[in-house]
Amino acid sequence: MLSAFAMARFAAVDLGSNALRLRVVEAQSASAPKGGPLPRGGELAPTFRELTSLRVPVRLGAEVFVTGRLTAQSISQTCSALREFRQAMSQAGVDAYRATATSAVREAENGATLVERARREAGIELEIIEGIEEARLIQLAVVRRLALEERRALLVDVGGGSTELTVLDNGQSTFSMSLPLGTVRMLETYLKGAVVVDDVRARLLEEGIDRALGEALPQLKKTSFDLVIGTGGNVETLAELCPVRGGHLGFPRAIDVTLARQLRAKLFAMPAAERQRVYALRPDRADTIVPAVSIFLRVAEHFYQGAIVAPGVGLKEGILIELVDRHFDAWDEEAEASRLLAGCTRLGQRYHFDEGHAEVVDRLAAQLFDDLWALHGLRARDRVLLRAAAILHDIGDYVRYDGHHKHSFYLIQQSDIMGLSPDERAVVANVARYHRKSLPDPAHPNFRDLDKDARAKVRSLAAILRVADALDREHLGRVEGVRGEVDEPRRRLLLHLRGEGDRELEEWTVRQKGDLLREEFGLDVVLSPARSERPEAPRGK
Repeated sequence: MLSAFAMARFAAVDLGSNALRLRVVEAQSASAPKGGPLPRGGELAPTFRELTSLRVPVRLGAEVFVTGRLTAQSISQTCSALREFRQAMSQAGVDAYRATATSAVREAENGATLVERARREAGIELEIIEGIEEARLIQLAVVRRLALEERRALLVDVGGGSTELTVLDNGQSTFSMSLPLGTVRMLETYLKGAVVVDDVRARLLEEGIDRALGEALPQLKKTSFDLVIGTGGNVETLAELCPVRGGHLGFPRAIDVTLARQLRAKLFAMPAAERQRVYALRPDRADTIVPAVSIFLRVAEHFYQGAIVAPGVGLKEGILIELVDRHFDAWDEEAEASRLLAGCTRLGQRYHFDEGHAEVVDRLAAQLFDDLWALHGLRARDRVLLRAAAILHDIGDYVRYDGHHKHSFYLIQQSDIMGLSPDERAVVANVARYHRKSLPDPAHPNFRDLDKDARAKVRSLAAILRVADALDREHLGRVEGVRGEVDEPRRRLLLHLRGEGDRELEEWTVRQKGDLLREEFGLDVVLSPARSERPEAPRGK
C-alpha cells in the first residue's frame, strides 16, 4: 500500500503536427482524487508541481499533408528532440511516461520509421494514437479542470492536423468525432504562399472548414450546448488577445467571439512577420493562428455562442492525469468500463440494433466469463472486451441479415469507440465476427492478422459469446440468467438456467453452438434438467 503522501514523477511527450512538447511533473498520491473535478481555475491537480516543460518547433505536418510522407530531415530533427526529451526525463528521475504522436505521424506512410528510430536512437517508446484516443485524453483533462455538472458542452480541440469534437453531458462523453481539419493542414491547403489573406483565400478557407465540419454537424445539430470549450495550441493566445472580461459562465478565461472576429480581420490583412511583431507571437504561431481563429469562429457561429471557454489544459495534461491515477491506484476501472460500454450501446443504437437482445447476451456472457475464470485465465479487461462484443455482435443486421456477423466485424473495425485501442477494437470485432457460423480460422485474413495472444483471446471469448447468444436464440429473453458449473470428472459445463416459458429452441442452439467452447476448454455444454432454477453468482466475482 502506497503512503498517502508518496511522491513520483511523470512525463508526457506530445508529437503534434506543428511542434513537439514535453512536460515533466512531480505528484503526490493525494493529488489525484478519484472522481470529482478540481476547483475552477485550480492547477492540474492540487499537488502537481511542474519540473520541466520543453517545446521544439518541428512542423511534421507541413510535408505529410501534401506528400503523405515525413521527410528524412524532419524525422532526424524529431529524433534529435526526443533525445533531448529522454535526457530531461532521465535527469528528473521519471517513474512513468507516455509518448504519443497524433495526426501527422498517423497519416504518414512512413510513420512506422519514426517510431522505430525513436526507440533505437532516443530510447523512447512512441505510440501513434487515433483521433478518438486523443479526444478521450483531452476530455479527461478538461473534465478534471472544469466543473461541468448539469451542463452540456461541446469540446473543440484544434490541432495542427485534426480537430476533435466531443459532446460532454454532465462531464460524460456522448459523441466524439475526429475531423481532418487542422491549422497546419489548412495553411498548406489554402494559404500556402499567401502574404496576406485576400477575399478569395478567405472564402476558400471558410469553405474548407465548412466541408470538414459538415461530417459532424448533422449529429451535433440535434442538440444545443450551454457552452463551447476550446483546446489546442492557439487557444491560450486567443484568450489573451480576445478575453471575455470577468470570465464566462463562472469560468475565468474565455475568448470573446466578437473581439476574435475583429482580430481575424486584422490578422488577415497582415503578413506573418507583422503579426509576430504586433502581437508578440512565436514564428510558428504567427501563421497557424489565422486558420485557428477561423475554425473556432465558425464553430461558434454554427452554435450561436458568444464566447469559447479556455481551460488551459490539453493532451499532455490528460496523459499525465491518467499516468498519475494509475500509478497511485486511483484510476476508476469500473467507471472507465461503464463509459466504454455506454459508447458501444450508442453505436448499436446508431445501427438500430435489438437493444434488449444485446443486454441479455451481455449479461449472460459476463456471467459465463466469471464462471469459467479458472479455465480461461483471462484478465478483467478481457471481460470488458467480451461485453463490448456481446453488445455489438448483431449490428451487422443494419447492412443485411445474411452474413451479418461479417458485417458486424466491418462496422466495429471501422468505428471510433472511445476507450478501445486499435488492438482491442480488432479483438472485439473478431469476437463479434465469430458469434455464429464458422469458427476462427487462420485462413480468414481478419483472424490471421492478429498476433498469437490476440488469436487465443478471440477463441476463448468467442466460445463464451456463442453460448450466450444461443441462450437468447429467439430474442425473447426467455433465459433471464445462467450459472455455469464446471463438472471436471465428466468434462462438461452444466448450465443452470433461470427463466420462464418454453426454451427448446435455445437448448437446441446451445448444443450446436457449444462447438468452440468444447474445442477451447474440452467441455461439453449440457443444460441442467431443472427448469426456472435461480442461479447465484459465485462469491467474490
